[in-house]
Amino acid sequence: MSSERELTLYRNGSVYSTADPLASAMLVDGGTVAWVGGEQAATSIAGPDVRVVDLDGAVVTPGFVDSHVHIADTGLALRSLDLSTARSATELLDAVARAASATPGIVLGHGWDESGWAERALPSAAELDRAAGGREVLLTRVDVHSALVSPALAAAAGIDGPGGARAAGWDGGPLATREALAAVRAAARPSDPHEVRALHRAALERAASRGYVAIVEQAAPQIAGVDDLRLLLGGGGADDGGALPEVMAYWGQLVGSADEARTVLDSLGVPVLGLAGDLNIDGSIGSRSALLSADYADAPGHRGTAYLDAEQVGRHLAACSELRVQGGFHVIGDGGLALALEGLRRADELVGASAVRAAGHRLEHVEMASGAAITELAAHAVTVSAQPLFDAAWGGDGRLYAERLGMRREGMNPFASFASAGVPLCFGSDAPVCDQDPWASVAACLGHSTPTERISARAAFIGHSRAGWRAVRHADPLMGQLVPGAPASFAVWEVDELMVQVADERVQAWSTDPRARTPLLPALDTENRPRCLATVHRGTSLYSAEGFASHAGRVS
Repeated sequence: MSSERELTLYRNGSVYSTADPLASAMLVDGGTVAWVGGEQAATSIAGPDVRVVDLDGAVVTPGFVDSHVHIADTGLALRSLDLSTARSATELLDAVARAASATPGIVLGHGWDESGWAERALPSAAELDRAAGGREVLLTRVDVHSALVSPALAAAAGIDGPGGARAAGWDGGPLATREALAAVRAAARPSDPHEVRALHRAALERAASRGYVAIVEQAAPQIAGVDDLRLLLGGGGADDGGALPEVMAYWGQLVGSADEARTVLDSLGVPVLGLAGDLNIDGSIGSRSALLSADYADAPGHRGTAYLDAEQVGRHLAACSELRVQGGFHVIGDGGLALALEGLRRADELVGASAVRAAGHRLEHVEMASGAAITELAAHAVTVSAQPLFDAAWGGDGRLYAERLGMRREGMNPFASFASAGVPLCFGSDAPVCDQDPWASVAACLGHSTPTERISARAAFIGHSRAGWRAVRHADPLMGQLVPGAPASFAVWEVDELMVQVADERVQAWSTDPRARTPLLPALDTENRPRCLATVHRGTSLYSAEGFASHAGRVS
């Protein structure tokens, strides 16, 4: 399929469309949805100039939008040592030793999480050095807010400066955070543009195979740098290959005035959505750097880290509001959210509440939010970009959040509360922190560890699709829908069953009644998860599973 003017009829399946909730067919004219409807009408539409694709029972849905991704890091993780299955320091060191003996150069690994180990002790720098045979090693924790670093890499990155001076976030041991983490990551990542583009392509091709038509990159100086951003948005990420998901990006750099914001935006050389994303107010719960209002349950006397203060937050949001561009921050702990809210109030004082609301600011993560905080976010028209798989991975009794926070873990990631208060929600994976598995993410919303914060599959699906376009203030209101006139951006799925899945079983019966005219989504409690057969964006094929539509043809 190409973006050239071509009529393609998808039929004999199911189409998720508010225009016709019972639709089984869809006609695509070039890059636009021309019609959705039933089989009888599809038969009359089929003709010699129409390419027909037999869905054979598959379901067509709007394509997914991943609202929070780190593309180069995801590509790097795909080719790094997978440490997610390590269950002890010994297993981690054994994996490093095997990798060091098998391949030359730096040993890269990702995904370790000591919170699931029986013995929580991390390996020493000397042990890491021995396992790697003196080689440079960088092993990022699952949340990418800390990493294990070998002495060789610490020296190469210069975090052990002259005269015994050390970068903030490193005490000479194996664990690096903050400025030290940024330095070792910069030293370890590839610098050759062709290699960086290969990382981009690997990550984006994988996203396409998972049904994503668009990715929102969270770029920042301390993550991958401006050169990576320019390669990604300047067209370099798509060289020597097929079409890739659309990439939009935020740039997480702090500013103190509208003039400074304008200078930063002009200096990038590529268009970004705003000065937002992973501009950190605090860190992560797993690395105990998320800023809390009370001590960590497993670290008395420690409340995390504030990377910014309320004055900086306020001036940044005021500057972005004055330019009418989106501003925003990474914030996870309730102490961090308090700083963000105080910053919003200060921005109101500087440029006026109406200007702040009109800018459409957004906050990433917002895992700990009280009812009062949620009300204030709604009053400021702030969008929350959240990650449902965080709760699936670490929520619930006896897991990481309970260990770090005790009873405060109840009600974290309050999706239902956000929705009921009118806070706009969009969802992402934070890859490489979590896998890009959109249906698992939808299922995480349905099975939230706090039952009162569960939302329906339909609400979760919208948060993963249409809401992602709204959150970036896309100009086309039809993006994320399959209705006549909308861009032909969709995915085709092989599924076991279609149904309506809601958080409250009391409304299940009516929702599944045909008279309710509720579009059906794949059942997520069956033996098999939906399998992506094809991904199409604006009429252009991004991905096609082997054998899919191989029998497509023109009706004679």
